[in-house]
Order: sequence, then structure tokens, then C-alpha cells
Amino acid sequence: MVETIDLAGLERHVKIRQDSRAKRMALRLDAANRCVHLVLPRYASPRKAQHFIDAHRQWVVDRISELPDYVPLVDGEVIPVLGRDVEIVVRFDDLRKSTQITLQDHILLVETNLEDYEPRIKRFLKNLAREYLSDMLEEKTAKITRQARKIQIRDTKSRWGSCSADGNISLSWRLIFAPLNAMDYVVAHEAAHLEHMDHSKRFWNLCEKLSVSYKDGKSWMRKNGHTLHRYG
Repeated sequence: MVETIDLAGLERHVKIRQDSRAKRMALRLDAANRCVHLVLPRYASPRKAQHFIDAHRQWVVDRISELPDYVPLVDGEVIPVLGRDVEIVVRFDDLRKSTQITLQDHILLVETNLEDYEPRIKRFLKNLAREYLSDMLEEKTAKITRQARKIQIRDTKSRWGSCSADGNISLSWRLIFAPLNAMDYVVAHEAAHLEHMDHSKRFWNLCEKLSVSYKDGKSWMRKNGHTLHRYG
């Protein structure tokens, strides 16, 4: 059925998939891949699917156009790191045998002999995120009765964090680009799940208690979380 749907100019921006669990047609924005997923129930008719995408064509165009521009991790770019804007400054030296990266007040200094140094910057930021997120989580779990069994730092596409029933917590390294109160809120959210594997009133009360700035952090992530995918 997918082949019969005419996207008429939206081919770059719309990805179609059928989902046996879906009960109705839906459009889901994927900021990480700068596209919209058209999700179809297994037995959706081609005619209804075509009508659905035609009716929502402008919505797709608007959502894609609202996505912030991609920011590469290269010399001269300014990126937010741990709540402050820093400029990437690259100093090339052919005689260097390795790449050294240092985070200063408002500069991310990259001393390298590599032409393609972007992967090194990304690795540095991932390690920095692991350090700060782990410290935040340890601080919060010290205030509750359960401890995290393991923490993983990943490049997740749809969720900024997750907590499994056995206490494994996963967090996105891209939180390094968020303001500190937003970063803190996500960690508090997952720490609260260690005690409450739901979104009950008790969960939200604990999440707020563990957060440095609950309302501001939660609000920022809800409104701006998708922008974290623009970097690198």
C-alpha cells in the first residue's frame, strides 16, 4: 500500500510505515531526522491514507520549516554547553600526534592535526555529558531509597531518558546542550521512576522534590527539547 500513496513533493520529509499496533492514522514529527512519520494501521485503505496526507500537507510543511537549522561541530560555531554558550575554536598543528580538547569559560578549544575533527568533539561532549549526568543522578538517588543499577548515555531519538523496572537508567548525551535546570529535571524525572514506575501524583511530587527548578526545567524541555537534535 505504501507504494500507492502520492506524496507529491513531500518525499524528502515524509516516511511511511505501517504499525500493527496503531489504531488510527497519525503524523509524528521526528526532529532528529528532520522528517515526519506517517503511521498507518495495518489495514488502512490506500484511499483513506491518501486523503489523510493530502489534508495534512500544510501541517507537514509548517512543522519541517519550524525546525531549527543544523549546527555542525566545527570551527567558529557557537553551541550551548552546560548552560553557557561556547565558541568552538580549532587550532591546527600538523606536528601534533593526538587531539586535545579543553572546555574553557566560553571557548571549546580543539588542538588537533585532523581535518575531520568533528567526531572527536562529539566524543568529548558525550564523555562530558556522562560525567555530569552521572553526578546529577548520584546526588538525587542519595535522597531516595532506591539506587540506579546502571546508567547508560545514548543518542536517543525520541526520549531524553528512561528507567527500566530493574533500575537501569538511560539518558541522552544531548542533554549537555540544554540549560542546567532542564538537564536537572530530566535526571530527576528518571530518578523518581526508581521509586514510582508510573506517572502518578506520588511520582510527580517526588520528581518536583528532586528537581532544582522543576517548573522551569519541565517547561523548557517540553517547548525546546527538539532543538537539542540540531547540534552535531
